[in-house]
Amino acid sequence: MQEQRASDDRTDASIVEIDGEPIDLLALENQVCFALAVAARGVIGVYRPILEPLGLTHPQYLVMLALWQRSPRTVRDLGAALQLEPATLSPLLKRLEAQGYLTRQRSTKDERALDVELTPSGRALREQALGIPPQVVDRLGMTLEELGSLRDRLGEVIDAVQRGER
Repeated sequence: MQEQRASDDRTDASIVEIDGEPIDLLALENQVCFALAVAARGVIGVYRPILEPLGLTHPQYLVMLALWQRSPRTVRDLGAALQLEPATLSPLLKRLEAQGYLTRQRSTKDERALDVELTPSGRALREQALGIPPQVVDRLGMTLEELGSLRDRLGEVIDAVQRGER
């Protein structure tokens, strides 16, 4: 009885018409945040068994991707590229260093900065990682074009959020 009454408490203010269809703006299934959260958990879940044989978590994989693009990098530069705070990035770097994939040392150019550089083992891991994207594409059952379009649209969402934070 309580459940029924809760749905009856909706006011007309939450209902809008889009293309002649009434849409409840407060319905869970109409929330962008809900769709993004569920999709993110799902996609990261797809990566988990693929990354496991490499001994990487998804956040560690993202760090390695950034370092495979350019190494050495400062912790600050890496944090900016990954959009991570130092408190989140530091434990990731420590674990990757313990695994032998990277080194961290004070910069010779600026002793306040910490340089992060791939080790030969970290560079070699890139070869094994080449098989990750095709497996993800296969498991998601989407084409490269569809995934590229989705990535581009999500990039627009990220840009919009960042503009709103200024």
